[in-house]
Amino acid sequence: MNYNWYSRYSDNIKDYEGYPIGKTLKYLADPEIISLAGGLPSPEIFQKSEFKIASEKYLNSNIDKIMQYSAIPGEPSLIEAIINYLKRDNINVNTENILVTTSGQHGLDITGRLFLNSDDIVLLDRPTFAGAIVAFQMQKPIFVGVDIQEDGSDVNGFKEKILALQKIGQKPKFMYVVPDFQNPTGITMSLEKREVLLDLSYKYDIPIIEDSPYRDLRYYGETIPSIFSIDQKRGGENVIGLYTFSKIFCPGMRVGFNIGNKEVIEKMTYIKEGNILNTPKYNQDLCTAFLEDMNYDSHISKSISYYREKLNGFLNTLKVYFPEDTGITWTKPEGGLFLWLTLPDTIDTDKLFFEAIKYKVAFVPGSQFFGENHARNNMRLNFSFCSQEELTEAIKRLAKCIKDQI
Repeated sequence: MNYNWYSRYSDNIKDYEGYPIGKTLKYLADPEIISLAGGLPSPEIFQKSEFKIASEKYLNSNIDKIMQYSAIPGEPSLIEAIINYLKRDNINVNTENILVTTSGQHGLDITGRLFLNSDDIVLLDRPTFAGAIVAFQMQKPIFVGVDIQEDGSDVNGFKEKILALQKIGQKPKFMYVVPDFQNPTGITMSLEKREVLLDLSYKYDIPIIEDSPYRDLRYYGETIPSIFSIDQKRGGENVIGLYTFSKIFCPGMRVGFNIGNKEVIEKMTYIKEGNILNTPKYNQDLCTAFLEDMNYDSHISKSISYYREKLNGFLNTLKVYFPEDTGITWTKPEGGLFLWLTLPDTIDTDKLFFEAIKYKVAFVPGSQFFGENHARNNMRLNFSFCSQEELTEAIKRLAKCIKDQI
């Protein structure tokens, strides 16, 4: 007997298609393809020897507890390490303001589950992090996007959208932003815009979800206060912060954390109880060691120097292979792992992707980073994983591919 499984799926999931980037990567099995598609940190900066030492320490001293269930909100030792870590960024929270998550993506999923009903409105940048879009999509919200600017979110555009929605009796459930070295564009939001975004949050009673995966990876310029810290300084509790250890430590641990108002974190903890229960203690212990025992400052300094050199070489290569007369432009990030390439309007990067595979090079089509009204002539490029030589060769191949399509 053949069942109609589709009719049995929940309404939220019937037409849900998952993470598009994951589907993109399945085309990259050929080892000759140089991929600029993933968001992988470089293994060159992994603290491998320190990892082994810390792992042996915890396994030798605590293996019985490591092999058991652990505290659902997170290991007390990791939460204490996170509290001290955040103080360096002028963020002051207590245990009750932190939930350890099983990756930043898990933190996004919990956020969507907590706030969104079907047809609720999420206000966000165009483009924005595809992982956030796909996490929130499970609740079937309506995405309202505003084109990002060179200095971050178009806060005036956000205000116009809020006022337009207000006229029809609606308002966003929250505003989602990645203010530091945004994925996918690499753009950083100015201090002035962070302040104005908070003004909008207070005036129209709309929370801000601040996603901060790359904040410590700044290669140029001065660090700008987080929106969370500015909110605290102004006496507010309108911001929820999302963090992950994936980019600054290693993605294999799958550990992150959410911070925010005590009541919000309590509700998020209830959701965690209902989906994954607890984050593995071993993974949390290694993240504690990363913050406390692995010379964090030295590691971040090394990471910054390493990625800065890669970014410089990448930007110089782009100038060589995409001169001004090609009409191709790109962002110039001050940190993070990505930049955003814009092609002439006549080129559809969804189609170009499959042509590029023939030239043994890969990227992520820009359409995957839009919640609605997808643009088609952009691509996200990652410069953190490949070697400098591979980056140069990848751009050389990509330039030839694009030239042959025009």
